[in-house]
Order: sequence, then C-alpha cells, then structure tokens
Amino acid sequence: MDCLLTHAFFLADDPKEAQIMKPYAPLGILYLASHLRARGFDVGVFDTTFSSWPELQNLLARERPSVLGVYGNLMTRGSVIRILRAAKEAGWKTVVGGPEPGAYAAEYLEAGADVVVIGEGEVTLEELLPILRSGRMENLDAVNGIAFRPADGHVQFTPARAQIPDIDVQPWPSRESIQIERYLETWRQHHGAGSVSLITARGCPYECQWCSHEVYGRTHRRRKAASVADELEWILARYNPDMLWFADDVFTIHHGWLAQFAAEVKRRGISIPFECITRADRVNERVADLLAELNCFRVWIGSESGSQRVLDAMRRGVTVEQVQSAVGLCKSRGIQTGMFLMWGYEGEEREDIEATIRHVKVSNPDIFLTTVAYPIRGTAYFDSVQDRVVNPKGWQEGSDRDFQIRGRHSRQYYQHVDRLLRAEVDLGRLLQSPASSSGILAAELHRKIDQAHEGMRATAAEVEA
Repeated sequence: MDCLLTHAFFLADDPKEAQIMKPYAPLGILYLASHLRARGFDVGVFDTTFSSWPELQNLLARERPSVLGVYGNLMTRGSVIRILRAAKEAGWKTVVGGPEPGAYAAEYLEAGADVVVIGEGEVTLEELLPILRSGRMENLDAVNGIAFRPADGHVQFTPARAQIPDIDVQPWPSRESIQIERYLETWRQHHGAGSVSLITARGCPYECQWCSHEVYGRTHRRRKAASVADELEWILARYNPDMLWFADDVFTIHHGWLAQFAAEVKRRGISIPFECITRADRVNERVADLLAELNCFRVWIGSESGSQRVLDAMRRGVTVEQVQSAVGLCKSRGIQTGMFLMWGYEGEEREDIEATIRHVKVSNPDIFLTTVAYPIRGTAYFDSVQDRVVNPKGWQEGSDRDFQIRGRHSRQYYQHVDRLLRAEVDLGRLLQSPASSSGILAAELHRKIDQAHEGMRATAAEVEA
C-alpha cells in the first residue's frame, strides 16, 4: 500500500454528534483516494466515523508502515494528534491536511506530522507520495503547497499550490471505499430517511471575516451541470437514498448554472428531495422557483445577525431585508428554511441582540441554530482580536472553538441571550397561531422571557478571561 487515508472523526466519541446522528461520508479523503488511484497509487481508506480509536491504532501497528494521510479540522484536532503520534511510533510517514492544519503548520509538525499540506490536496499528495515512500526528504522543497521541517529544524513553507482549474476532470469521490450503506442505515434509524452528500463546486468567493478559506481560497469553481447529474444518477441507482445534501458553500451562487442543472435533471426524470446552503443575496423569485422545481425541501441561510451594523462589520455583503426576503420566497414555495445565527461578534451591543431577535421573529424560519462567535486562526476576524484571544485549554487539548476574547460578555450571558431568543420566537408563533388561546403556555413563555432578561442583567458585567 502506498498510502492510507483517514479523517479522525469518531462518531461515538462526540456526544453532540452522537445525539444529532446525521453523519456524512468524508468526501475530502474520498476525492483524494480516487485521484491517487487514477494515477496508479495503491491507496487504502480507513473510515473512522463508525470505527474506534483502538481499531485504527491496531491497524497502524499491524500493517507494514507506509504513508498515512490524515484530514484534520478544528473539531478533530485532538484525535488527529493522537493518530499522528501513534503512526510515528509505528514507523509511518505522516501527512496532515484539511481546513485547519495550514493555519497551525508548526504545531502539527511538532505533534508528529512529517508534512502539512496547505490548500487543495490531490496534486500535492500525488507529488509527495514518491518522495515520502523513497525517504528522500531532501526533495520536499520541490513540492508546492506544503510545510515541513528540513534538517536544520526550522519550519519551511514552499510556494502556494495552484488550484485545479477544471474540477470536472477529477474522478468522483471513491464512495465504494467505505460503507455508505452504514450512513444510510444510521440516518433511517434515527430520522426515518437516509441521506447522501455530494458537491457541485469548490470554494466561496465572498469575504466574511470569520470564515476560513484555508483549502480553496476565495475561489469558485463549478462543475458542469451534466457531470453533476451523472453523479447524482449513479448515486440514486447505487445507494437508493431518500434525500440528498448538496454540501456546497453557496449552492445557488450561479443562477444560470442552477437553471441548466434543473433542466438536466428534468430531462433525465430525476427527482429527489434535498437540502442545501446559500446566501440571501443569491435567492430571488426565479431561484426559489428553480429550487422548488428541483424538489429542494430545505434551504439553510447564513443570517448571522439581525443588525445591519454587525453584518457590515462581518463584511457579509448582505442586508437584513435580503435575508427576510429570501426566507419568505422559499417558504412561499413550500421550502423549509434554516437560519444560522452568531452571537458575540466584535462590537455587538445590546441593541444589536434585540435587532437579531426582532429579525428572527419577522423572518420566522422553520429552524434556527445559534453559536457564539469564535475566531479561527488565519481569518480576518482572528487577526482583529488576536491580542485579546485566550486559549483556556491549550492548543493540543482544545480547539479554536474554545477561544475566549478578553472583554467580551461571558458564555453564561450568551446562554441567557439564547433563551431569550427562543422564548420570544415561541411566543410570537403562539400569538400568531389560530390556537393561541392557551393562556397557560403564553404565561410560561413570558416567565422564560423575564428569567432570560434577569439572567442577562445579572451576567452583563461578567466578561471572558
């Protein structure tokens, strides 16, 4: 075997994800596997999702050492480090890549990686494998898009890797390398419908200050509509899923492409429910019609805030009114809407929180998810607050999600903010319902609102770090 690829997400070890139970296949390493195999490499894939750390550890100790490639993100940092160390002890050459390692190249090299891949990985790994397999580490500086430690011990970065210009030439992800059926079974057992993911494009060209562009930069490379339809047709015939997840950053970014794709799947007689993510400014009447025609059942929109001042600070490039319009357009066509919201962004004040609550009540999405803003290293947001960032757990034990920002409200404060939002929205929905005569429920919601306000007052003076 020339290379073993893995991704370090163990579902059973993540209490939150084990409760949600909506796992998807690791498309990143499956794309790497198909690319390398097409060029004659012998590549294995170890899917950690339904596996365990002892199983992978035993494999690394049992197999003849080769090159181990590990995909890492901020949620799996601890597992990646554990895998790298075990692999090094067993004699493997180690490579790590993905959305986080490039921002922490020195740390990952110190933790056991021989090479950190920065950016898109297919061609980089194709050039790396012969060098690592031969042990000619002095030749690493000829490979673009990596970081490593030469003999003198300093961290060396090679020139950036040019991105693949035409992603239609790339083979589809090697789904047959893992048990997609296990994913479908898990979805059906917990949610009554099995889902499979695919992507139609790579990258996002927008400039949101808190968003990482570590792998693809600010690019957008779209596959041809016919190519996506071919893959979709194959997935339906091979796995018979009940629905799909289009995992693009902005599915409706290119309106002309969306129309071509809708025409292509209609010509082939394909129709399957799916959900996707988009931006509010990329939804209009025509797009909403196309999504409904394509059988989209849910659209997720990154709203982040109901304060235009905060949105402008984030450089979101959208208005509050556009978000409300996009939600309304989708709902009017029977498409569910999900909304992502972020508390605690730099400069947010009480009036911005109140504006966000009003915004959610007016928009009335079917689902909304909230988080407290965390600065990801390598982003403009991180750069703007890094002199106040505190990592309470240390790099190896925690992640960027654990960052605290000196002077910001405490996490307890935002917990009360979250309770206020949910109670206000529930009350608004109750009062608009024909069955809103439930005075007991309304009274309970008013009690929760009062408690949330009191909790905010009590914790307003508490700040992080």
